[in-house]
Amino acid sequence: MERPTRFEHSRFLGDKRTQLVYDLDEWTDEAVIDDIVASDVGLSFGPDTLAEARNRGYTLATPGATRRHRKPRA
Repeated sequence: MERPTRFEHSRFLGDKRTQLVYDLDEWTDEAVIDDIVASDVGLSFGPDTLAEARNRGYTLATPGATRRHRKPRA
């Protein structure tokens, strides 16, 4: 999958609404990533690692897993 322009230098993309993090190198469903970017609720991590995402309370997304969308706090 091609990375979104805004997150072209990031491997992990977090969704503030669901607290899920997507690995852009492994994720194949472009519709989910396009929705995150269009809704302006994406978050990249520094350093760009899964450990940092988990440190901030995010869980790795798996295909088919869903969570309730909540309003982002920040």
